[in-house]
Amino acid sequence: MSDYGVRAAQASESDAVLDTLMLAFSGDPCLRYVLDTPEKLLKGFRPFARAMGGAALEAGTAWLAEDAAAAALWLPPGVTTDREAMMAVIGELAREEKLPVLAEVGETIARYHPEEPHWYLAMIGVDPARQGRGYGSAILRESLRRCDEDRVIAYLESSNPKNEPLYERHGFEVLGSVQPGDFPGIKPMVRQPRR
Repeated sequence: MSDYGVRAAQASESDAVLDTLMLAFSGDPCLRYVLDTPEKLLKGFRPFARAMGGAALEAGTAWLAEDAAAAALWLPPGVTTDREAMMAVIGELAREEKLPVLAEVGETIARYHPEEPHWYLAMIGVDPARQGRGYGSAILRESLRRCDEDRVIAYLESSNPKNEPLYERHGFEVLGSVQPGDFPGIKPMVRQPRR
């Protein structure tokens, strides 16, 4: 057990992981660009999160902090998002006029996504009522140990500028920016393994 009780989540705790992430992402600029009403957020968040990183729940690579204060979905090398399911959620719930921009976002992000073996941080979030207390750092610290042990890079896409300093403190570097049209912007980030 590490600080803040950070540990791998059990498959039976998928609701706790997804509940925490939905609270954390309820104000995320990029997610709210897609799911732009409360109804769409409540309807679409779980299928979107499962498509993006739900494989972590089955792989045993999802993380929880005590009392579900924070959660993360890490996809290990060789495990990928379910792009088809993500596109289905976007196609159903995003406003039609946003679809061309979102297609460009997807195509551009794909160019940054590493082809070499890597750990992919699909989602990480802290319950807004408990943000600023170190839970995000605790989950990153604990989960990045695995990346270092495996000697593989870690990759993420920061969808909120407020989170970039946290990622940078943990060794991530910005690769570029994806911001077509009126899209709020995503920054792909990579972290080299540490000894």
